[in-house]
Amino acid sequence: MSDHISGPRAIADPVADITDVFAFPAPENPRHLVLIMNVFPYAGPSAVFSDAVIYRFRVRPASIASNRRAFAVGADEFTFDCTFDVPDGPAQQGRCRMPNGEIVPFRVNDANGGSGKGLQVFAGQRSDPFFLDGPMAEKTIATKKLAFKEVGSDRLYGKNVLGIVLTIEWATLLEGGPMCAVVGETLTTGKRPIRLERVGRPEIKNVSLGARIFDPVNRDLEIRDLYNSEDAFDLSKHYVGAYRARLNANLAFYDGLDGKTDWPLDEHGNHPLTELLLADYLVVDVSKPFSEISYVEIEQALLEQRPHTTCGGRWLNEDVVDVILTLYVNAGKGPRIRDGVDGPITWSARVYPYMAPPNGPEASP
Repeated sequence: MSDHISGPRAIADPVADITDVFAFPAPENPRHLVLIMNVFPYAGPSAVFSDAVIYRFRVRPASIASNRRAFAVGADEFTFDCTFDVPDGPAQQGRCRMPNGEIVPFRVNDANGGSGKGLQVFAGQRSDPFFLDGPMAEKTIATKKLAFKEVGSDRLYGKNVLGIVLTIEWATLLEGGPMCAVVGETLTTGKRPIRLERVGRPEIKNVSLGARIFDPVNRDLEIRDLYNSEDAFDLSKHYVGAYRARLNANLAFYDGLDGKTDWPLDEHGNHPLTELLLADYLVVDVSKPFSEISYVEIEQALLEQRPHTTCGGRWLNEDVVDVILTLYVNAGKGPRIRDGVDGPITWSARVYPYMAPPNGPEASP
């Protein structure tokens, strides 16, 4: 389920569990880059942000590497840290520290949010925009056959999350562009913050790394907590082999679901998508106009050795599960692989704060 409950630690501490990260040029203003982080899957009416967690966005300049087979990510980093007070009755206050050190205060669930020079911030409970037939995804792995139905059942229908929305004047605050790499993280507060979760692309930990049965090297290892603790821009040389082995095995499984091979492995057993997915961040090009259908288009252009045509990144309403399944199963060369769920309970809007208002209890199936 995108990044919902992506490991034992996430299950134990849902307020630090990142469910999704989104990055896209603002539909109403191309000078703005929108970053969204959702946390706390299945958030109830009383759910609040933790005063013991840093909710962090990391942005680095990116470009196409000289060999045109990977991304080159710069060392300069622009960090936006959101932290929250202990709630005072029904009210909760938050603040966002910008890369220049300026603090932007805001009130949770205030639709107007808080504003600083080049930044607008919203935080509050919203409708979960992700959609997926989770049981049929699990059945596909268990039976080793595509199990999706024409009309699926959305496990997240009517559910809510806590969302943080940043609208950034990218030319002012990011000092460059137009292409950048984006990661969302949760960390402990204190003098030595510890990374709890990190998310770039959707369905890396659950769909791509979650299944163990195909992994001939680490079949007994729950790898996702280890992966969550890594720096997305600097994977540990001690563990990257374990992640690579798991991705190679699981991607080969998905490739074989249609009875043919569209992604032949190299002489070392590496899948063509593995290294690209290990670079686990959203890549967005703000020089391109907003697009509702653009997830992994930049990455696919890279693989096909052609110029990309969209902004990439990820928009709230895009059916990324179908995009991922089609990419993994037939490399986009065959029919679209559908999970049978084509939208959320409520579509997100093209205006700030973009995400739909929270669902009431009557919305649950």
